[in-house]
Amino acid sequence: MCDIHEREAGSGSGVRTIPVHDAVGMVLAHDITEIKKDEFKGRAFRKGHVVTQGDIDRLRKLGKDHLFVLTLGDDEMHEDDAAYAVASALMGKGVVIEGEPKEGKINFIAAMDGIVKINKDALTRFNMAGEVMCATLHNNTVVKKGRVVGGTRAIPLVIKKRIIDEVTTAAKEAGGILEVKEMRKPKAGVVITGNEVYYGRIKDAFAPIITKKIEEIGGEITGIYYAPDNEDFIEARLRDLMEAGADLLITTGGMSVDPDDVTRFAVRRLGADFITYGSAVLPGAMFLVAWLGEIPVLGIPACGMYHRTTVFDLILPRVLAGEKIGRRELAELGHGGMCLNCEVCRYPVCPFGK
Repeated sequence: MCDIHEREAGSGSGVRTIPVHDAVGMVLAHDITEIKKDEFKGRAFRKGHVVTQGDIDRLRKLGKDHLFVLTLGDDEMHEDDAAYAVASALMGKGVVIEGEPKEGKINFIAAMDGIVKINKDALTRFNMAGEVMCATLHNNTVVKKGRVVGGTRAIPLVIKKRIIDEVTTAAKEAGGILEVKEMRKPKAGVVITGNEVYYGRIKDAFAPIITKKIEEIGGEITGIYYAPDNEDFIEARLRDLMEAGADLLITTGGMSVDPDDVTRFAVRRLGADFITYGSAVLPGAMFLVAWLGEIPVLGIPACGMYHRTTVFDLILPRVLAGEKIGRRELAELGHGGMCLNCEVCRYPVCPFGK
């Protein structure tokens, strides 16, 4: 029990022995075991349990006439109360608490399908407090409704109220530290460029790959066009797709520095703004992101045919969650942006993009 006192237990707190009938409202300072011959042996009451009137008869049947209990000072909180207060402050939109606190711990789950967004700086500041903690999934992880996305815990059994007040105020001021953003279901229009494909010299491999990726996130393909390495032709097909209702444009090929690689120039001629060409990711260094008003344009280089996972897989969920991707966002991907080219791809259960 000395550890509790070392953690600044207030002058009003401490461990003492009291008759069981006087223990209502008190906090158990130890586990209480129940044994039923040939049936059960285990914990009947856990350390930190707050004794209720309904517990008294059962405790007596367990042979407990006296209990070791922990009394709280006016300036202290029980670990479960602290965990609940902290969890409520940490949660942003799209996140809910999973059940009740247990032993000072509580988990967060996704309230919807979407992408996890973590305020990493605020999370670090929160964890610097020392007597509380929060662990989360990686930022930008795609999750399904009901998945655990993080957890928080009050570390000591008893914690000062002022610490909880400080960390919850900071978390609320940050707007919460973790949230799940819903991804919209896109209507994707695709233009596959390259003379070799357009003129039938080689078989296209991009269409089935992109179709599968879009359908896996609940989107649909509005149309797929093939285009030679001609700016006018590519521009016209992109306009056709927008007129058909596409709210996401994807181009493939024509993204290198060869003279006939003109896809990015056709995108510029459409009137796209915020064009960013080049990313700090391998595979995907020659990736393009642009915006036609609110319509994102994603240009996938040839690596998209040969690698199961590329920069496209990192950026697509963020774009569909409403994030404007530009030079800084693509530059930040350099840390963790090297694919390991595993023999069996296990993405997203790997360090790529994290």
